[in-house]
Amino acid sequence: MLRRTLIASTAAAAALGRLRPARAADTPGVTATEIKIGNTVPYSGPASAYGAIGQGLVAFFKKVNDEGGIAGRKVNFISLDDGYAPPRTVEQTKRLVEQDEVAFILNGLGTPCQSAVQRYMNQKKVPQLFVSSGADKWANPKQFPWTIGFNPSYRTESQIYAKYVLANKPDGKIGVLYQNDDFGKDYLAGLKEGLGDKYDRMVVKTASYEVTDPTIDSQAAALQGSGADVLVTAATPKFAAQMIRKVADLNWHPMHLLSNVSVSTASVITPAGPERAVGVMSAAYVKDNADPQWKDDPGMNEWRAFMAKYMPSGDLNDSNLPYAYAVGVTAMQALKQCNGDFSRENVMKQATSITSLQPPTLLPGCVIATSETNWHPIAHMQMMKWNGTRWELFGNVIEGT
Repeated sequence: MLRRTLIASTAAAAALGRLRPARAADTPGVTATEIKIGNTVPYSGPASAYGAIGQGLVAFFKKVNDEGGIAGRKVNFISLDDGYAPPRTVEQTKRLVEQDEVAFILNGLGTPCQSAVQRYMNQKKVPQLFVSSGADKWANPKQFPWTIGFNPSYRTESQIYAKYVLANKPDGKIGVLYQNDDFGKDYLAGLKEGLGDKYDRMVVKTASYEVTDPTIDSQAAALQGSGADVLVTAATPKFAAQMIRKVADLNWHPMHLLSNVSVSTASVITPAGPERAVGVMSAAYVKDNADPQWKDDPGMNEWRAFMAKYMPSGDLNDSNLPYAYAVGVTAMQALKQCNGDFSRENVMKQATSITSLQPPTLLPGCVIATSETNWHPIAHMQMMKWNGTRWELFGNVIEGT
């Protein structure tokens, strides 16, 4: 278990004293001087590459506290390791809620992990805020009114891929590798919606894997053997890197579409071998530091200055870090809108009432927008291709069907 607790002093209490304080009795984790926020992320295990997100959030809230906190309160951000194992997520989440008494959970990561605690969080009426997953299930306010996601829906992303294939390879034969859980199955659902009545003709083979599997070599061979000339890889970083490597080893050259959660240069492309990934495509909503068009971009300059001060050893080419910054900015927007009332009800209300927020590390046009009827914060993405040294954006920002 890795426990990271961040408590730093704040300097803006006088300036923000006019805001109505929430008493500790009103909301667990909230006092006149502190707001306590919880998080679970895999610092270990098969998805440990995502640990950078937790590290990025720890650093972000250190910055928040150095700049005065929120409404005169310092942020006590507690990030725990769940190893990407649902039973561990349950254990750590209960610890955060029942022992640490956090006000809410922010950006808990992973479809299977957050699925394991979704019912618990809603029964306890604790906000499960901006889940780090694109599963479509996070936008179900009638059944789960205390849960909202952050990432673009995997179904939306997959619909975008279907649109691209229909426009550029309408006679293609599609093979799909998917993780055998809600994460992977959302990609299948999106393909069915995007391809419509062409799905049964175009999708010639699907192959699943479990997160406990050592490799996906046999699945890759089966997909190649199906005659597929389009490959959709709906996988987390470890298995995405394996698939890129195996496709190259098999001397297979399909149109390769890769899930956005596995586009990190540091944790996927470099381990797979940058030369093996040439031509692989995905869809983006986060700016890539390696893209020269962002060299003098004000938003990325802000993020790079943050990195230099608060995470000097961080890998600037790890897309998980600008992602974490965007999550932090969005969370702070919701908290600012609370106007000092940090009751769980109001935190949830403000998180679902954000109008056209443009975090500095998101692509132009990929804005955060939520409402009573829209619990998908990000609905737009842009296609990109790995050119051997970096991801290269092309086309326009588009949305799913």
